[in-house]
Amino acid sequence: MAHRLETQHHGVRMSVLRASATMTTTPTGVSDQMDNAKQEHVEAAVFRRLLAHLDERKDVQNIDLMTLAGFCRNCLSKWYKAAAEEVGEQVDYEACRERVYGMPYEAWKRQYQTEATPEKLAGFTQHDH
Repeated sequence: MAHRLETQHHGVRMSVLRASATMTTTPTGVSDQMDNAKQEHVEAAVFRRLLAHLDERKDVQNIDLMTLAGFCRNCLSKWYKAAAEEVGEQVDYEACRERVYGMPYEAWKRQYQTEATPEKLAGFTQHDH
């Protein structure tokens, strides 16, 4: 049975329809046009495309994502872990990070993470993270 949840994440208020482990932001109209299995397939494809896009844009730092969008690669890792646990799967956070980053987090950090400038840090602290 599905029920509606009102939630707020990083200052964004969302109404979600929750049916078992599936969460769909509403209203979209899309859920009226396709069945749940197809919708989940499309959403999974979108997630994979988001990860591929972030992998192509390693120059975009997590602090930039947090400041501009209110989430970062680490947030995606935490959401991945939480979604897996909702369906009864116990996954290691570092394994979730590796899925999102495309490599072990420490290796990504060494290769791609740059020192945050004082301006970026100031912008980051101005937001509720």
